[in-house]
Amino acid sequence: MSDFSQALIKQYKYWGVYLAENQGYLGRCVIWCDREDAEDLSEATPEEREELFMILGDLRAAATKAFQSDWVNYTFLGNSTRHLHGHFVPRYAHEKEFAGMVFKDDRWGHSYRTDHAFITPPDVFGQIKKSLADALG
Repeated sequence: MSDFSQALIKQYKYWGVYLAENQGYLGRCVIWCDREDAEDLSEATPEEREELFMILGDLRAAATKAFQSDWVNYTFLGNSTRHLHGHFVPRYAHEKEFAGMVFKDDRWGHSYRTDHAFITPPDVFGQIKKSLADALG
């Protein structure tokens, strides 16, 4: 995706929530800290931390409502992008069909692993984004 801003689901005061381009895990999002010099989670301000935990709860409820997710993984790694951001990864015990596609969490019960070959068609991407945005309110 050349323009990441097109993936914005919801803007909060300190964070933006973006739908991840790769939807191998239905509803996967990136939570991006808006502060330019933010790098490490341990350096988040008290206000950023408070809002982050609110967002995580909001997203979990939205993924449950929109896609009936069974669990959620949260990661804040920063290995390739040295900016404060996290990955929100809904997990599914069983296959899910959404927008005419079947999503299967082959690693259910284990750490998630990105399938870099997974392609999310633009129309499906848009429907996932809309469903999460609607569920977030």
